[in-house]
Amino acid sequence: MAEPASAVPDVLAPGLTCVFCGINPGRVSAAAAAHFANPRNDFWRLLHAAGFTPRVFEPSEQFSLLELGYGVTNAALRTTPGSGDLRRGDFDGARLERLAAEFDPVVIAFVGKEAYRGSFNERPELGPQWRTLGPVALYVLPSTSPANAAVPWEERLHWFRALREWLAPSLRESVRGLVVDPADRVLLVQFRNPVTEATWWGTPGGGIEDGESHEAALRRELAEEIGLETFDVGPLVWEHERSFPWARLLYHQRSHIYLVRVESHDPRPTIDLTEEGIAGMRWWTLDELAATTERLAPSDLVERVRTILDA
Repeated sequence: MAEPASAVPDVLAPGLTCVFCGINPGRVSAAAAAHFANPRNDFWRLLHAAGFTPRVFEPSEQFSLLELGYGVTNAALRTTPGSGDLRRGDFDGARLERLAAEFDPVVIAFVGKEAYRGSFNERPELGPQWRTLGPVALYVLPSTSPANAAVPWEERLHWFRALREWLAPSLRESVRGLVVDPADRVLLVQFRNPVTEATWWGTPGGGIEDGESHEAALRRELAEEIGLETFDVGPLVWEHERSFPWARLLYHQRSHIYLVRVESHDPRPTIDLTEEGIAGMRWWTLDELAATTERLAPSDLVERVRTILDA
Protein backbone atom coordinates (compact mmCIF):
# COMPACT_ATOMS: atom_id res chain seq x y z
CA MET A 1 0.00 0.00 0.00
CA ALA A 2 1.18 3.50 -0.78
CA GLU A 3 2.17 5.62 2.20
CA PRO A 4 -0.22 8.49 3.01
CA ALA A 5 0.85 11.79 1.53
CA SER A 6 2.15 14.52 3.81
CA ALA A 7 1.46 18.20 3.33
CA VAL A 8 5.16 18.79 4.00
CA PRO A 9 7.76 17.05 1.81
CA ASP A 10 10.60 15.00 3.21
CA VAL A 11 14.00 16.68 2.89
CA LEU A 12 16.15 13.58 2.42
CA ALA A 13 19.13 12.28 0.45
CA PRO A 14 21.46 9.30 0.86
CA GLY A 15 24.30 9.45 3.36
CA LEU A 16 23.29 12.49 5.42
CA THR A 17 24.94 13.18 8.75
CA CYS A 18 21.71 13.97 10.60
CA VAL A 19 18.00 13.78 9.82
CA PHE A 20 15.86 15.91 12.15
CA CYS A 21 12.48 14.30 12.79
CA GLY A 22 9.62 16.50 13.93
CA ILE A 23 6.39 15.10 15.29
CA ASN A 24 3.94 16.05 12.47
CA PRO A 25 2.95 19.00 10.26
CA GLY A 26 0.98 21.74 11.96
CA ARG A 27 -1.40 23.93 9.99
CA VAL A 28 1.16 26.69 9.38
CA SER A 29 3.74 24.20 8.08
CA ALA A 30 1.12 22.46 5.93
CA ALA A 31 0.09 25.77 4.35
CA ALA A 32 3.75 26.64 3.65
CA ALA A 33 4.69 23.07 2.65
CA ALA A 34 7.75 23.57 4.84
CA HIS A 35 8.99 22.08 8.11
CA PHE A 36 8.80 24.14 11.32
CA ALA A 37 7.19 27.07 9.47
CA ASN A 38 5.43 28.58 12.48
CA PRO A 39 7.39 31.82 13.12
CA ARG A 40 7.18 31.14 16.87
CA ASN A 41 8.89 27.75 16.45
CA ASP A 42 12.57 28.03 17.42
CA PHE A 43 13.87 25.17 15.25
CA TRP A 44 15.63 27.22 12.57
CA ARG A 45 17.04 29.68 15.11
CA LEU A 46 18.37 26.84 17.24
CA LEU A 47 20.02 25.18 14.23
CA HIS A 48 21.98 28.35 13.57
CA ALA A 49 22.79 29.10 17.21
CA ALA A 50 24.13 25.54 17.68
CA GLY A 51 26.35 25.81 14.60
CA PHE A 52 24.48 23.55 12.18
CA THR A 53 23.79 26.35 9.68
CA PRO A 54 25.85 29.46 8.81
CA ARG A 55 22.79 31.71 9.25
CA VAL A 56 19.14 31.38 10.21
CA PHE A 57 17.42 29.65 7.29
CA GLU A 58 13.88 30.47 6.31
CA PRO A 59 11.58 27.42 6.27
CA SER A 60 11.28 27.88 2.49
CA GLU A 61 15.04 27.19 2.28
CA GLN A 62 14.67 23.75 3.85
CA PHE A 63 16.23 21.91 0.89
CA SER A 64 19.42 23.93 1.37
CA LEU A 65 20.04 21.76 4.44
CA LEU A 66 20.96 18.88 2.13
CA GLU A 67 24.08 20.75 1.01
CA LEU A 68 25.20 20.82 4.65
CA GLY A 69 24.54 17.11 5.21
CA TYR A 70 21.24 17.45 7.07
CA GLY A 71 17.64 16.48 6.35
CA VAL A 72 14.16 16.74 7.85
CA THR A 73 11.16 14.45 8.12
CA ASN A 74 8.22 13.85 10.48
CA ALA A 75 7.27 10.94 12.72
CA ALA A 76 3.59 11.28 11.73
CA LEU A 77 2.38 12.55 8.36
CA ARG A 78 -1.13 13.79 9.17
CA THR A 79 -1.63 17.54 9.62
CA THR A 80 -3.33 18.50 12.91
CA PRO A 81 -3.98 21.76 14.79
CA GLY A 82 -1.60 20.49 17.50
CA SER A 83 0.42 17.38 18.27
CA GLY A 84 -2.08 16.51 21.00
CA ASP A 85 -4.61 15.76 18.26
CA LEU A 86 -2.57 12.84 16.94
CA ARG A 87 -3.68 9.24 17.43
CA ARG A 88 -1.47 6.24 18.09
CA GLY A 89 -2.12 4.96 14.57
CA ASP A 90 -0.71 8.15 13.04
CA PHE A 91 2.82 7.05 13.95
CA ASP A 92 4.67 4.52 11.83
CA GLY A 93 7.96 3.30 13.27
CA ALA A 94 8.30 0.91 10.32
CA ARG A 95 8.39 3.91 7.97
CA LEU A 96 11.34 5.33 9.89
CA GLU A 97 13.06 1.94 9.65
CA ARG A 98 12.61 2.04 5.87
CA LEU A 99 13.97 5.58 5.67
CA ALA A 100 16.97 4.59 7.79
CA ALA A 101 17.69 1.60 5.54
CA GLU A 102 17.24 3.54 2.31
CA PHE A 103 19.05 6.78 3.15
CA ASP A 104 21.51 5.53 5.82
CA PRO A 105 22.07 8.74 7.81
CA VAL A 106 24.46 8.70 10.76
CA VAL A 107 21.68 9.73 13.17
CA ILE A 108 17.98 10.54 13.29
CA ALA A 109 17.40 13.31 15.84
CA PHE A 110 13.82 13.52 17.14
CA VAL A 111 12.74 17.09 17.82
CA GLY A 112 10.73 16.41 20.95
CA LYS A 113 10.23 13.39 23.19
CA GLU A 114 6.73 12.80 21.86
CA ALA A 115 8.00 12.27 18.31
CA TYR A 116 10.19 9.44 19.61
CA ARG A 117 7.57 8.03 22.02
CA GLY A 118 4.91 7.93 19.32
CA SER A 119 7.26 6.07 16.97
CA PHE A 120 8.53 3.41 19.40
CA ASN A 121 6.00 3.44 22.25
CA GLU A 122 8.66 4.07 24.88
CA ARG A 123 9.56 7.14 26.91
CA PRO A 124 13.05 8.45 26.16
CA GLU A 125 15.45 10.68 28.01
CA LEU A 126 17.02 13.56 26.12
CA GLY A 127 20.25 12.79 24.29
CA PRO A 128 21.55 9.66 22.52
CA GLN A 129 19.49 6.48 22.80
CA TRP A 130 20.42 2.83 23.18
CA ARG A 131 17.87 1.95 20.48
CA THR A 132 19.14 2.12 16.91
CA LEU A 133 17.62 1.51 13.50
CA GLY A 134 20.21 -0.89 12.13
CA PRO A 135 23.46 1.10 12.13
CA VAL A 136 21.59 4.44 12.37
CA ALA A 137 21.80 6.18 15.76
CA LEU A 138 18.81 7.83 17.44
CA TYR A 139 18.95 11.07 19.45
CA VAL A 140 16.21 13.02 21.26
CA LEU A 141 16.13 16.81 21.44
CA PRO A 142 13.66 19.05 23.29
CA SER A 143 10.65 20.16 21.31
CA THR A 144 11.13 23.54 19.61
CA SER A 145 7.39 24.20 19.47
CA PRO A 146 5.95 27.33 21.14
CA ALA A 147 3.82 24.85 23.11
CA ASN A 148 7.07 23.84 24.85
CA ALA A 149 7.73 27.37 26.14
CA ALA A 150 8.19 26.03 29.68
CA VAL A 151 11.61 24.73 28.59
CA PRO A 152 13.86 27.80 28.37
CA TRP A 153 15.86 28.71 25.27
CA GLU A 154 19.21 28.02 26.95
CA GLU A 155 18.24 24.46 27.83
CA ARG A 156 17.05 23.72 24.32
CA LEU A 157 20.20 25.28 22.89
CA HIS A 158 22.28 23.13 25.25
CA TRP A 159 20.83 19.94 23.74
CA PHE A 160 21.22 21.13 20.15
CA ARG A 161 24.87 21.99 20.86
CA ALA A 162 25.32 18.62 22.59
CA LEU A 163 24.06 16.87 19.46
CA ARG A 164 26.51 18.79 17.28
CA GLU A 165 29.39 17.83 19.60
CA TRP A 166 28.19 14.20 19.76
CA LEU A 167 28.31 14.05 15.96
CA ALA A 168 32.12 14.36 16.09
CA PRO A 169 32.86 10.62 16.44
CA SER A 170 35.73 8.92 18.22
CA LEU A 171 38.11 7.39 15.68
CA ARG A 172 38.69 3.65 16.00
CA GLU A 173 41.01 1.41 13.99
CA SER A 174 39.96 -2.23 13.91
CA VAL A 175 41.16 -5.50 12.42
CA ARG A 176 38.89 -8.42 11.57
CA GLY A 177 39.22 -11.92 10.18
CA LEU A 178 37.27 -13.43 7.31
CA VAL A 179 37.59 -16.97 8.67
CA VAL A 180 36.88 -19.60 5.98
CA ASP A 181 37.02 -23.41 6.12
CA PRO A 182 37.74 -25.85 3.21
CA ALA A 183 34.00 -25.96 2.35
CA ASP A 184 34.02 -22.17 1.94
CA ARG A 185 31.90 -21.75 5.04
CA VAL A 186 32.38 -18.40 6.82
CA LEU A 187 32.58 -18.02 10.59
CA LEU A 188 30.58 -15.03 11.87
CA VAL A 189 29.80 -13.71 15.33
CA GLN A 190 26.41 -12.38 16.42
CA PHE A 191 26.24 -8.95 18.05
CA ARG A 192 23.30 -7.92 20.26
CA ASN A 193 22.14 -4.54 21.50
CA PRO A 194 21.73 -5.16 25.26
CA VAL A 195 18.68 -2.88 25.57
CA THR A 196 16.65 -3.48 22.43
CA GLU A 197 18.04 -7.01 21.84
CA ALA A 198 18.39 -6.26 18.13
CA THR A 199 21.01 -8.56 16.57
CA TRP A 200 23.30 -8.64 13.57
CA TRP A 201 26.15 -10.81 12.25
CA GLY A 202 29.67 -9.78 11.32
CA THR A 203 33.24 -10.97 11.10
CA PRO A 204 35.17 -11.57 14.36
CA GLY A 205 37.75 -9.00 15.41
CA GLY A 206 38.04 -5.71 17.25
CA GLY A 207 39.98 -2.59 18.02
CA ILE A 208 43.72 -2.21 17.51
CA GLU A 209 45.47 -1.20 20.72
CA ASP A 210 48.18 1.46 20.80
CA GLY A 211 51.42 0.13 19.39
CA GLU A 212 49.91 -3.09 18.04
CA SER A 213 50.51 -4.31 14.53
CA HIS A 214 47.55 -5.56 12.49
CA GLU A 215 48.76 -9.15 12.84
CA ALA A 216 49.22 -8.93 16.60
CA ALA A 217 45.80 -7.39 17.05
CA LEU A 218 44.15 -9.98 14.82
CA ARG A 219 45.78 -12.88 16.70
CA ARG A 220 44.70 -11.44 20.04
CA GLU A 221 41.12 -10.76 18.91
CA LEU A 222 40.56 -14.15 17.27
CA ALA A 223 42.01 -15.95 20.28
CA GLU A 224 39.68 -14.04 22.63
CA GLU A 225 36.48 -14.11 20.57
CA ILE A 226 36.52 -17.51 18.88
CA GLY A 227 39.40 -19.36 20.54
CA LEU A 228 41.47 -19.52 17.32
CA GLU A 229 45.15 -19.38 18.22
CA THR A 230 47.06 -21.19 15.49
CA PHE A 231 46.54 -19.84 11.97
CA ASP A 232 48.26 -18.17 9.07
CA VAL A 233 47.25 -14.57 8.40
CA GLY A 234 46.25 -14.29 4.77
CA PRO A 235 46.04 -11.21 2.56
CA LEU A 236 44.19 -8.01 3.33
CA VAL A 237 40.98 -8.59 1.34
CA TRP A 238 39.03 -5.41 1.98
CA GLU A 239 38.89 -2.22 3.99
CA HIS A 240 35.85 -0.16 4.84
CA GLU A 241 34.88 2.60 7.21
CA ARG A 242 31.68 4.02 8.62
CA SER A 243 30.27 5.82 11.63
CA PHE A 244 28.12 3.78 13.99
CA PRO A 245 26.64 4.08 17.50
CA TRP A 246 27.46 1.80 20.40
CA ALA A 247 26.46 2.28 24.04
CA ARG A 248 25.10 5.76 23.18
CA LEU A 249 28.47 6.90 21.82
CA LEU A 250 29.38 7.52 18.19
CA TYR A 251 32.44 5.93 16.60
CA HIS A 252 34.01 6.24 13.20
CA GLN A 253 35.70 2.92 12.52
CA ARG A 254 38.23 1.99 9.88
CA SER A 255 38.18 -1.79 9.51
CA HIS A 256 40.92 -3.91 7.92
CA ILE A 257 39.75 -7.43 7.04
CA TYR A 258 42.22 -10.26 6.47
CA LEU A 259 41.50 -13.67 4.96
CA VAL A 260 42.11 -16.49 7.45
CA ARG A 261 41.78 -20.04 6.08
CA VAL A 262 41.51 -22.89 8.58
CA GLU A 263 41.13 -26.65 8.20
CA SER A 264 38.50 -26.82 10.95
CA HIS A 265 37.62 -24.96 14.11
CA ASP A 266 35.06 -25.24 16.88
CA PRO A 267 34.56 -21.60 17.95
CA ARG A 268 34.67 -20.98 21.69
CA PRO A 269 35.49 -17.63 23.32
CA THR A 270 38.27 -17.52 25.88
CA ILE A 271 37.00 -14.36 27.64
CA ASP A 272 33.63 -13.02 28.78
CA LEU A 273 32.20 -11.30 25.69
CA THR A 274 29.25 -9.63 27.43
CA GLU A 275 30.77 -6.15 27.28
CA GLU A 276 31.66 -6.73 23.63
CA GLY A 277 27.98 -7.28 22.85
CA ILE A 278 28.67 -10.71 21.32
CA ALA A 279 25.84 -13.18 21.82
CA GLY A 280 26.81 -16.14 19.63
CA MET A 281 28.81 -17.46 16.69
CA ARG A 282 28.34 -19.99 13.91
CA TRP A 283 29.55 -21.19 10.53
CA TRP A 284 27.56 -20.04 7.45
CA THR A 285 27.50 -21.33 3.89
CA LEU A 286 27.24 -18.73 1.15
CA ASP A 287 23.76 -20.00 0.30
CA GLU A 288 22.68 -19.55 3.92
CA LEU A 289 24.06 -16.01 3.97
CA ALA A 290 22.33 -15.15 0.71
CA ALA A 291 18.99 -16.48 1.98
CA THR A 292 19.01 -15.10 5.53
CA THR A 293 16.71 -12.31 6.62
CA GLU A 294 18.96 -11.52 9.57
CA ARG A 295 21.01 -8.34 9.44
CA LEU A 296 24.58 -8.63 8.17
CA ALA A 297 27.31 -6.07 8.68
CA PRO A 298 28.38 -4.65 6.36
CA SER A 299 25.12 -4.90 4.41
CA ASP A 300 26.96 -6.10 1.28
CA LEU A 301 28.82 -8.83 3.17
CA VAL A 302 27.55 -11.63 0.91
CA GLU A 303 28.73 -9.91 -2.27
CA ARG A 304 32.11 -9.13 -0.76
CA VAL A 305 32.66 -12.70 0.46
CA ARG A 306 31.52 -14.21 -2.84
CA THR A 307 33.93 -12.01 -4.79
CA ILE A 308 36.85 -12.92 -2.50
CA LEU A 309 36.20 -16.66 -2.60
CA ASP A 310 35.72 -16.66 -6.39
CA ALA A 311 39.05 -14.90 -6.96
